[in-house]
Amino acid sequence: MRICPKCGLPLEACICKELEKEKEKITISSVKRSYGKIVTVIEGIKADTKEIAKKLKKQLACGGTVKENVIELQGDHKKKAKEILVKLGFKEENISIV
Repeated sequence: MRICPKCGLPLEACICKELEKEKEKITISSVKRSYGKIVTVIEGIKADTKEIAKKLKKQLACGGTVKENVIELQGDHKKKAKEILVKLGFKEENISIV
C-alpha cells in the first residue's frame, strides 16, 4: 500500500488533489497569434496539466499544447473550456475569463 507524502493517508483515500483544485485561481484568455490565429490560454492549473489538457483537447476537438504549466488550445474556446473545467471538479468562482 502506497502512502501520500502530503497527508499521510493511503493513496486510495487521499484527497490532496481535490483540495488543490478548490484553491486554484484559473484564468482563461484569448491571444491572437501569427496569421490571425486565435489561441485560448489557460493559466493557474497546478495539478496534472498534461492530463487536463488532453481531456480539454478531446472534448473541444482541437489541438493544443502545455508549456510551463500553461495550457494553449487552438481556437477561441473560452466559455466551453470553463464549462469543462467545472465538470472536471474546479470551482466556478475560481475560474475567470479575461
